[in-house]
Amino acid sequence: MSHTSAESVTKTDESAEQFFTLWTVFKRSVEVLRSDDAAEDFEALIGRLADAGVIHRGSYDVSAMRADADIMVWLHGPQPEALQRAVRDIRRSPLFAGTDIVWSAMGVHREAEFAKNHTPAFSRGVEPAQWLCVYPFVRSYEWYLLPDAERGAMLRDHGLLGRDFPQVISNTVSSFALGDWEWILGLEAPELVDLVDLMRHLRATEARHHVREEIPFYTGRRVSAAEIAEVLA
Repeated sequence: MSHTSAESVTKTDESAEQFFTLWTVFKRSVEVLRSDDAAEDFEALIGRLADAGVIHRGSYDVSAMRADADIMVWLHGPQPEALQRAVRDIRRSPLFAGTDIVWSAMGVHREAEFAKNHTPAFSRGVEPAQWLCVYPFVRSYEWYLLPDAERGAMLRDHGLLGRDFPQVISNTVSSFALGDWEWILGLEAPELVDLVDLMRHLRATEARHHVREEIPFYTGRRVSAAEIAEVLA
């Protein structure tokens, strides 16, 4: 598992299937009396989205991890406009009534120069884990001007450290021109402490010298539609 092994993008076959993904964070803004059918309606919506090619990988309870967030929704699919439309549908659903979007980030998988076999877990059909940590990051101005061999060596060292945590699965996607960041990373793990320990472990690498931004962090547990209703109550 590597924090940055999807970096140094090369052009891929335009006919290949594309994997876009979108993380959107909602905050409860006003108190709303939700009907008993709100959770069931949301599950039906997720089914309709799947029929349209939009996959709901999970919804996550991010409440109390920070003051400005309650639920994070993770979607992916081949068409970015379908992901945008899906978020609008979710925002308008009875379950998400009385919420505001506080953060949203889209990314797309692009072939990695130094690890061509590295692909996001969601694009390979890997089952989602119980806990998710999502954050963006931006490399230093010097990073992209370094010799390929030097960058490649730093990324490989970074990836080797990540192998100490095989239970953590990685989803690194490119977000150049899609927002304020260059990369978005979603890390999944069976236990929350796995994410804490991995992130600390990966601090001890040379590649850390070439990170100038890596906030905000959103972390939470994968929850059911009924649990979403409780979080937003």
